[in-house]
Amino acid sequence: MKFLFDLFPIILFFVTYKVYGIYVATLIAIAASLLQVGFFWFRHRRFESMHIVTLVTVLIMGGATLLLHDERFIKWKPTIINWIFAGAFLASQFIGGRPIIARLMGTRIRLPRAVWGRLNVMWTAFFAFLGTTNLYVVYHYDTDTWVNFKLFGMMGLTLLFVIAQGFYLARHLAPGTKTNGESS
Repeated sequence: MKFLFDLFPIILFFVTYKVYGIYVATLIAIAASLLQVGFFWFRHRRFESMHIVTLVTVLIMGGATLLLHDERFIKWKPTIINWIFAGAFLASQFIGGRPIIARLMGTRIRLPRAVWGRLNVMWTAFFAFLGTTNLYVVYHYDTDTWVNFKLFGMMGLTLLFVIAQGFYLARHLAPGTKTNGESS
C-alpha cells in the first residue's frame, strides 16, 4: 500500500498527461504532491524525507514549467531528485555513524559494516545513473516517450536493481551476523 501511496503523484501525472497534456499534468503533480504530504502529516504527525524532497522539487520545477510555459523544467525533476538522493547516500558514507541504507534497513537485516558500505555505494551509483538516464531520454526523445519512461522505465529499472540487490544481499546474509554492522 505504501508503494502505491508513494507513486500516487507519478500515476496521476501520467494519466493526466495522456488526457490533457504536460501543463495540466504538471499542475496535477503539484497538487497530488501537496495532498500526499498533507495526508501523511495528518495520519502520522511527521514527514518523510522523500516526500518533502519530491514536494519541494515539484513545486520549484513544476512552478517554473507553468510560469515559463517550458516543459524542460518538469522533465528535469526526476534527475534532480535522483541526484539529491545520490548525494545524500554518498555523503552518508562519510558523515554520521552508518550509511543511509544501513539506517533504513539495519533494523530488518543483519550485515557486516563493509557490506552496508558497498550496498550504500551501489544505491549512490544507481541514483546517479537513473538521473543521468532521465536526462538522456529528455534530450533524445519526445515528451510522450519521456512520460512513458518516467513511469515504466524508471520503475522497471528500479525493480531490476532491487532484484539484483536481493541476490547480492543473499550472499551476505549468514547465520550468526549481529545487527549494527558487526559480524560475529
